[in-house]
Formats: sequence, structure tokens, C-alpha cells
Amino acid sequence: MAPLQFLLNGKLCSEETAPPTMTVLDWLRLRARLTGTKEGCAEGDCGACTIVLGRCNEGKLQYQAVNSCLMMLPQIDGCAVITVEGLRAENEGLHPVQQALVEAHATQCGFCTPGFVMAIFAFQHGAEPPDDMLIHEALAGNLCRCTGYRSIIETCRRMAGDAVDCAAERHTAAAEILSLPICSNYRVADQVFLRPRSLNELFAAIEEYPRALLLAGGTDLGLRVSKDRERFPAVISTAAVSELRQIASDGEDLLLGGAITYTEALPSLDRYFPSLGSLTRRLGSRQIRNLGTIAGNLATASPIGDTIPCLIALGARLTLRSRTGARQMTVEEFITGYRKTALRPAEIIAEIRIPFLSDGQSFSAYKICKRFDQDISTVVAAFRLRRQENRVPELRAAFGGMAERAKRAEHLEQALAGREWNVENLADVDSLLARDFTPINDHRGGAAYRMRAAGNLLLRFVLETTSDIPLRLEAL
Repeated sequence: MAPLQFLLNGKLCSEETAPPTMTVLDWLRLRARLTGTKEGCAEGDCGACTIVLGRCNEGKLQYQAVNSCLMMLPQIDGCAVITVEGLRAENEGLHPVQQALVEAHATQCGFCTPGFVMAIFAFQHGAEPPDDMLIHEALAGNLCRCTGYRSIIETCRRMAGDAVDCAAERHTAAAEILSLPICSNYRVADQVFLRPRSLNELFAAIEEYPRALLLAGGTDLGLRVSKDRERFPAVISTAAVSELRQIASDGEDLLLGGAITYTEALPSLDRYFPSLGSLTRRLGSRQIRNLGTIAGNLATASPIGDTIPCLIALGARLTLRSRTGARQMTVEEFITGYRKTALRPAEIIAEIRIPFLSDGQSFSAYKICKRFDQDISTVVAAFRLRRQENRVPELRAAFGGMAERAKRAEHLEQALAGREWNVENLADVDSLLARDFTPINDHRGGAAYRMRAAGNLLLRFVLETTSDIPLRLEAL
């Protein structure tokens, strides 16, 4: 068994005795004694545990903020790991981000400050412009319970686009990381973590450990480690499987491999399905999106999974693979019930195919929740419309949060087929939705609220597609 190897604050680190299901946060605090990184919520919401990972992309080091509380230790193998302690060079003053926070008086009790420092550091080295929405997005995964955010935002604005302080070290660090041997089989005691590099290796691992848990990004599965403290005998990561790391287009569909993260998919979603891109930016935080995958969101089959209604409305199809071959099905067919899917034993989601919109088609997606950022959905609505002379030859309307699984509003679609596309023809929208859905009452919203919200989102979609007046006011 090879040890895990990674760069920790610029120094080569090797680990071979820590349990595979130890979180990166616990390892940093308990073994490396780097206690600047904090545990606040242990579920990826507060950002106090934020660290930055440097991973090689085309020979260069790409910095990304992640939640260390949700990551299992082997997930940092072959990475550059940067914590708040690693920013200040030996015998030098504070890092520019730290100094800017001091000058802006942007900290009070200090518990959240290391997480903000690392989030701003990652934003700085992404060389992004000082755009208010980008700054909001970069900081949305970090919470401060003491004060307002104005001084923190000002610090982030000051750091925008300034990636010069580590430009010289990127090439050296990238070269050192590329030379590290990858640990594909990490074993400690009765636990094993496997990281196959190809589909053949992945299927071989599944055959050897048929009860192993498949790990994509771990933003859902990681909760079972960080919150419930479960010890899994075997975990198989799909993150390094080369065949699952592809983004492509065949002229008709956008093709996303099963290991593609939300962050990696976003440029393509923005280009072809901008409304889905906007909704995806409200799915967790950057820390979450840098790890989580669309395939993982599908596999959990949550009735409030944000991407699932969108993929259903768009008519997306999946390629499922096993050692014995491949089969295809729509996302609608794939989701079979409450957290149930059509996946067979030893089968994986290999590819997601999203058909491009044709002439005359429009698509919009909406999310209702109690706060704008990083909140679980009360209702998600997604609509793909084809209009012809202001009539409706085709409407696909899918909702999440309205039933035991995300699904289409078939009675609504049938009732609107062939009718004029206007508000007047939606007078009976509530009764039509009631034929397809029986929402639940819970702390996120009552059944009546969910039904009314779903109907209003359809009305909003009609207004947006029939009026020249801009209606998209998402945040004030």
C-alpha cells in the first residue's frame, strides 16, 4: 500500500496511518495541529472549515476553496493543501488578504475569519474582476455571526484580480504535485479507500468490493462521516476515472461525464442553458460546487435535488455503465421514487446528455427557498417551452419539492397543449397541479404554500416569455 502524499502549506506530507474516513478537517486539527481551520457546522454550510486545494489542470495549479469538514482524507492525495497558517511566509508579514482584512476592520470574534481568508485567497487567485455578483458568489459559503459583511466584501473587492503574489510558485508547485505517485489503494486496519483511474479499474474495484460506497464529490455522503461519524469498510472514488472526466458536444447534446463537478460544468451550462447555470450557482456554495457533481445529485434522488427537475424538463438522458455493457434512459425514467433510482448493482452514471434547445424553444428554472444562497429548496420549477404562432405545441413542466420525487406535471402539460400561451389560459393552474401533486407540510413550507408557489412560478414563466419588461429580480 502506498501512502497518501500531498503538499501541505508548501511542504511534502505523507500519511499512512490515519483512517480513510477521517475528515480532512479532523486530520488538520488533530494530527497536523493546524487549528486555524475551524469546525462550525460540520455540514458545509458555515465555511469556517474552508481550505484551498491546488490541483493540476493542464500543467498549472488551479486554486479552489473547499469545505474540509466534508472531505475524506484520501481526497487530498496529490493536491496542494493550503490552510490559513500557510499564507504567511516565514519571517514575513501578513499575507495581503490577511492584511486587507485587518485594515478594513473586517473581523470581530475571529472564529469565522480563517474561512473568509481562504475564500478570498481562492477568489484572488482566480483573477476574477471586482464584480459585485462575483464577490457575493465567492463569499456566499462563509457565515459571520458577529457583524455585517460590508468590510469583508470590501476586502474581497480590494483583492480582486490580484494573483501576483503566488504566480512564481505555481509552476514549481504544479511540477512537484505532478511527480507525486498517486495512491490508488489506501488501506488502514479494516478500511480501504480506492481511487481507480479508468473504467476498467473502477469496475474491477466494484467487483472486489460490491458493497463499497461510491464517492463522487462527497458533499452528500460526506455528511455521514462528519455528522454521523460512520466508518465505511470500503469507499471507491470516481473522481479520477478519466472516462468520466469529459465535457463535450456532439452537435445535438451537451455531454457531461459522471465525475464532472458543478464548477467544471458551469461554463457550458452558462453558454447553452443560462437559466440552469444561474440556478446551479444557488446550489450550495463555491466550496460545495468545487467538489459536488451533477451525477451525484442524480444518484441521491432527493425530491428537492435542484438539478433533477431541470434535467427532466430539458429531456436529459443518462448513459449507465457496468462491466457487462451500457444502457440509456431519460432522467425521468431514472428517478423511480423517494431516493430511489433505476441503477442496478455494479452500475454507474457514466454520462449525462442534455439536448440543446432548438429554434422556438425556451427554458427557465426557478428555486424557492427561505434564503437566496445555499439553502435547501422548498420548490424547484423548470419549464421547457416550444411556441408556434403563440400557441403551445409542447411544454415540459417539472417540479421538485412537490411529491416524493421530482416529476413532470403531466395534466398541466396536456391541458395547455395547443392553447394560446397567455396568463388567461392559466386560470385553472392550481386545480391542474393538484391532479399531479400532493405536497407535504414541513418546516420549509406547507402544502398550500408549495402549491401556490408552483402555480405562481408558471405564471412568472408566462410573463417572462410574453413581455419585453425584465422580470428577473433574484436578489435585492
